[in-house]
Amino acid sequence: MEDENFFDKVYAVAREIPYGKVTSYGAIAKYLGAARSARMVGWAMNNSSAKEVPAHRVVNRVGVLTGKHHFGGTNLMQQLLENEGIKVKDNQIVDFQKHFWDPGKEL
Repeated sequence: MEDENFFDKVYAVAREIPYGKVTSYGAIAKYLGAARSARMVGWAMNNSSAKEVPAHRVVNRVGVLTGKHHFGGTNLMQQLLENEGIKVKDNQIVDFQKHFWDPGKEL
């Protein structure tokens, strides 16, 4: 992974998020050794549509669906999460910690 660019590293981590789980932009950034780069992770997710990345599983640090506007102005992000058994209310994941996946804990 050393010669891949940052976005490719983000996509690789995002592809590892298990079905029915979510993680945060900051958790991915921290895992990649760039703890202060959560916004860059967000930009990567914004540009991931052609990369087969489950971007719907990446939310902000408290479980808010901040990236939902990148899903065509629809509720697609919420629908995809709910299809995986994750309840969403008012654009926020219910029981966020139950569904949270920490990429650093999977080593």
